[in-house]
Amino acid sequence: MTDADKQPNAANEFEKAAADDRISFMAELWDFLKHNKKWWLLPILGCMALLIALIVISMSTGGAAAPFIYTLF
Repeated sequence: MTDADKQPNAANEFEKAAADDRISFMAELWDFLKHNKKWWLLPILGCMALLIALIVISMSTGGAAAPFIYTLF
């Protein structure tokens, strides 16, 4: 089988994948963690999400953001 024979099949698979409904980022991340057994990433992602949430909350309070963030580091 030559490369020319494989090309139309590859194009059809690409078109089918492009036509499929997109899943959300969180669903795709969960699928990645589940299938690749990367459970050790969950605490890291959780801590990053918590840190980001704290920074966003502290920035929304106005001028008091700097002292709150400095204590984290």
